[in-house]
Amino acid sequence: MQNPFSTTFSKLPEYTYIPTEEPREIIENFSYESPTESVYKITGIRGSGKTVILANIHDKIRSKEFADNGWIVYSLNPGRDMLVQFAAALNSEKFIRERAKSISLNLSASVFGTGGGVGFSKQPDDRFFDVGVEIGKMLEVVRELHKKILICVDDVSKTQDMVVFAHEFSGWLFSGFPVYFVCTGLYENVMELGNTKNLTFFRRGTTVATKPLNYIRMSEMYKSRLSVDADTSKKMASITRGYAYAFQQLGAIYFRRGNDASFEEMIDELKSELFAYSYEKIWEELSGEDRFLASLLTAKEEYKREEVLSLMGDKSKGYSVYRDRLLKRGVITGRQGYIGLNPPFFAEYVREYGMI
Repeated sequence: MQNPFSTTFSKLPEYTYIPTEEPREIIENFSYESPTESVYKITGIRGSGKTVILANIHDKIRSKEFADNGWIVYSLNPGRDMLVQFAAALNSEKFIRERAKSISLNLSASVFGTGGGVGFSKQPDDRFFDVGVEIGKMLEVVRELHKKILICVDDVSKTQDMVVFAHEFSGWLFSGFPVYFVCTGLYENVMELGNTKNLTFFRRGTTVATKPLNYIRMSEMYKSRLSVDADTSKKMASITRGYAYAFQQLGAIYFRRGNDASFEEMIDELKSELFAYSYEKIWEELSGEDRFLASLLTAKEEYKREEVLSLMGDKSKGYSVYRDRLLKRGVITGRQGYIGLNPPFFAEYVREYGMI
């Protein structure tokens, strides 16, 4: 029998997907004739399910229900020229090709690097070609035909291609074109991109942070997919703390070894996977100040604010700044007057490997 749990990052689990609350407000916004929000940024710690949320939104807006209302969805790769990708995607639409002669599109195969078949220009060369201008012409057609476009980008950061695309997108919004943008990214990468000059629209876009998976839904999923009793499924769900990668990983381990390993052995394997494939990278990406604060929170589940200030000593003046950064990154969790490390066994990782 195939393992129903997926441990591959950036992949939508086919058999063990647990719906969350985060996509609802985004999908609801796009269900209106004139959506009020144009930009959404999904942030969260590595392995918290950002890509799964984006995939859920992508698939819903591509469904017949939305397609019948004029929605078109494109996924762009932030590691390549995004303007060229977007232009090529638009140009592949039948309604664009049918209007090509009337709007004098100047799309050149040499510019797109396709090897032929997309050119409409009679120009002998590409000296006057501007991909942004050509996209604008195509978006005019999109607007005239009362269609709407959603652009999805997974794992954004401040790259040259992303900055150029974002500046163009700002212009499309200013021109009133029906374009919408949903992306995922680590909090620090999203913030860095948003702080780029003249990208106010992106900085002001709605930020949606990932949240822990629902305890009951995790427990029921373990019970149904692994045929374990209620006590075991609840124990497993509790161990993961709602961390999406831990939920999938523990399920996969139990599926493989449930009949020939003790529960303690499976938890040791879970820790090893989390440490190697998630926590090491999370720790590397933290600043020295953030690591310092995190390293003080490894002895117990929660700490009072006063306790932390005492432990910080001379660095206590930076508490609020460090705390806010770690909260927004998803490394710690907090309630009134208390904070603690968030992902399961992360304190153990910091004690064993974070001090090296």
